Amino acid sequence: MYKVLTGVLDPDSVEDELEMATVRHRPEALELLEAQSKFTKKELQILYRGFKNECPSGVVNEETFKEIYSQFFPQGDSTTYAHFLFNAFDTDHNGAVSFEDFIKGLSILLRGTVQEKLNWAFNLYDINKDGYITKEEMLDIMKAIYDMMGKCTYPVLKEDAPRQHVETFFQKMDKNKDGVVTIDEFIESCQKDENIMRSMQLFENVI
Repeated sequence: MYKVLTGVLDPDSVEDELEMATVRHRPEALELLEAQSKFTKKELQILYRGFKNECPSGVVNEETFKEIYSQFFPQGDSTTYAHFLFNAFDTDHNGAVSFEDFIKGLSILLRGTVQEKLNWAFNLYDINKDGYITKEEMLDIMKAIYDMMGKCTYPVLKEDAPRQHVETFFQKMDKNKDGVVTIDEFIESCQKDENIMRSMQLFENVI
């Protein structure tokens, strides 16, 4: 999703349109977003222009989100992963992602600290938002990623590859062996294990 919008982050090519973008989005709202994100006001103006081009109504529903996202993964089926990603951006769970929702998530993913990115990733994996990641939730996300990347990307993978991947990760993360992974277990495991951290870097490439 953000690859569509950040594609317009070329200040030289849109200099003449910044004024119009500012008018469309109240300046005080941009100033508030600037304070809440890691983007400059100018970057926010450019991102808003891209957002409005893709989503003239000013909000993105799940179907539109899926359509935009599918453009980047034509070799696979990105529908399920886009669903989970949409829910992670839709922080107030009202069925729509506003420009503000989008910028807050994008700010973390592009410019957040490792801790902030891992917090965001935990929220993505915690599908039912109960504060824990179960093995089934992790497997659902992993299957969605494998489906999205497509068989032409990973032609030699076995059908049970996502499950094997999850078994390995979950065993490392579930420190107290209670069948769920807390945010503390998740962050500690990711920071201590280079293999898990490399996988987290992969996820940045498919967001």
